[in-house]
Amino acid sequence: MHEEIIRLVDISKEFDGQKVLQNITLYFNRNEFLTLLGPSGCGKTTTLRIIGGFETPDTGDILFEGKRINNLPPYKRKVNTVFQKYALFTHMNVYENIAFGLRIKKKEEKFIKEKVREVLGLVNLTGYEKRKIDSLSGGQQQRIAIARALVNEPQVLLLDEPLGALDLKLRKDMQLELKKIQQTLGITFVYVTHDQEEALTMSDTIVVMNEGVIQQIGTPVDIYNEPKNAFVADFIGESNIIDGVMVKDFYVKIKDKGFNCVDKGFKDNENVDVVIRPEDIKLVPHNEGMIRGIVESVIFKGVHYEMFIKDDSGYNWMVHSTLMEPVGSKVGMSVMPSDFHIMKKVRIQ
Repeated sequence: MHEEIIRLVDISKEFDGQKVLQNITLYFNRNEFLTLLGPSGCGKTTTLRIIGGFETPDTGDILFEGKRINNLPPYKRKVNTVFQKYALFTHMNVYENIAFGLRIKKKEEKFIKEKVREVLGLVNLTGYEKRKIDSLSGGQQQRIAIARALVNEPQVLLLDEPLGALDLKLRKDMQLELKKIQQTLGITFVYVTHDQEEALTMSDTIVVMNEGVIQQIGTPVDIYNEPKNAFVADFIGESNIIDGVMVKDFYVKIKDKGFNCVDKGFKDNENVDVVIRPEDIKLVPHNEGMIRGIVESVIFKGVHYEMFIKDDSGYNWMVHSTLMEPVGSKVGMSVMPSDFHIMKKVRIQ
């Protein structure tokens, strides 16, 4: 049974007459790793700042453990924030950076020393107490920023794209490290990113946002396998998104060709978006293909080849396969009925 810790109720926010959040209602559970995911300007960081108390909503309520905290200043909220640029004090060493919040709270030195030692162990930087901030790598600075936030024992940790400045390998390592820290501590992490891989790797729950509106909430598996609309399908992973017509239940028409599918509940002859993931398209001999085309380009991606195959109508299909067909080859493509994802036409306002 999940226990709710934060709830946003009908939150809206404008900057210079432009709505950045439109009637957002969302709740966060204890011990959950929840990610706000979306493109730049979608409202995810504003949502985070409202939770942290750095922005005030124009309308709506912020509830923490059932109590309204709209007017509670950041330092009185049971949350801490890790910013993208870390905001570490370069004139202080590692120990003093981490101890800063506890000194503000006038904790005893013995308590501070023990807590700093504890969180340094948690982020695998034991023995770094006397190091200067400028002597640390980007990944180490990021860990210190997390340790400084965690030492105050927040019930919720807010993370605003904290891995954005790291190189690819370190970013992947830190994704696993962050998830491990969250599971070890058992506190709520609210994470902001535009990186779909980060969201899929770390999250218990993903909230996909666009233009200040929540598009879908679900587990990583649900979001990837069952996107609610074309925006989500296109933003989470790579997809072929084609205009189609749902002729009747379990039968869709694309480019004047009919295909069996597993979807139902649409009106007869309703215009729909059809999403097919590139890894769900199987290459077959040209004369056996449900769809036939010519290979236009091939790129080796390490674990698979990415091919673009132009069909008879001129549409370029993206296909991911461990088997490579050279440019100019005539190929057939086959898709299982369960791999057609049919969704209603949704136009983002």
